[in-house]
Amino acid sequence: MVASGVPRLNGSRHAAEIANMALDILSSVGDFRMRHVPTVPIHIRAGLHSGPCVAGVVGLTMPRYCLFGDTVNTASWMESTGLPYRIHVSRSTIQTLLSLDEGYKIDIRGQTEIKMRDLLSWD
Repeated sequence: MVASGVPRLNGSRHAAEIANMALDILSSVGDFRMRHVPTVPIHIRAGLHSGPCVAGVVGLTMPRYCLFGDTVNTASWMESTGLPYRIHVSRSTIQTLLSLDEGYKIDIRGQTEIKMRDLLSWD
């Protein structure tokens, strides 16, 4: 799980930063081989969603920076319902990416039910 714009807001750049990171990871994983099973391909997928969340450090013995909220859950569902080697993106993130006018290529996958919600999503 990664996030952008937390704890310091960065306007609409959060979507571009995460989308670019996901694209970089996908382009890198194609050549990667695990030493102990070099013939087994790695099937990676990414899920992106934009929205508000709550963040904070949780735990005394082993403190961890955690993210909470519907946005986090939706991003998780975007990843789990995605296809291998694709970036599954929610409508809110697509709208943000398109508003930046940076030339992202978006293919409509169709409607995907995400945890009791009907969201349009794109790859």
